[in-house]
Amino acid sequence: MQDIAHSPAIIPSARQRPVTPPRLPPMFVRGSLMPEPEATGPGFDQIRGSAEFVTLRSRLRRFVFPMSLAFFTWYLTYVLLAAYAHEFMSLKVVGEVNVAIVLGLGQFASTAVITAAYVRFANRRIDPQVDKVRARAEGAR
Repeated sequence: MQDIAHSPAIIPSARQRPVTPPRLPPMFVRGSLMPEPEATGPGFDQIRGSAEFVTLRSRLRRFVFPMSLAFFTWYLTYVLLAAYAHEFMSLKVVGEVNVAIVLGLGQFASTAVITAAYVRFANRRIDPQVDKVRARAEGAR
């Protein structure tokens, strides 16, 4: 049987329209359309190798990695208890409130506590170090 859906006799404009590939926006075109900016300050490699930047990254990692691991462990424990410890999670704490509700709300509370701790840590330990790195980078221009 003839494929009439793609037949030029049925759709006359199909024969007349050439198929052209879609035009890509400039961000996908090889090469740069804009001139390279002039480097006026120190390079990233120089900043990254400075003692202030190394200290900054170290301080950040010492806070973020343990805190992330602790929260992930706490969250995974909650999920595993909900999946496999039905009797424990259904224990009543107060009235109709059970352990699962308390631990679930604890997830929200711990998120708020971790966020507040990070903001305090960043304001006291990270931001002053960032200012030192920035001042050194701007002073080297």
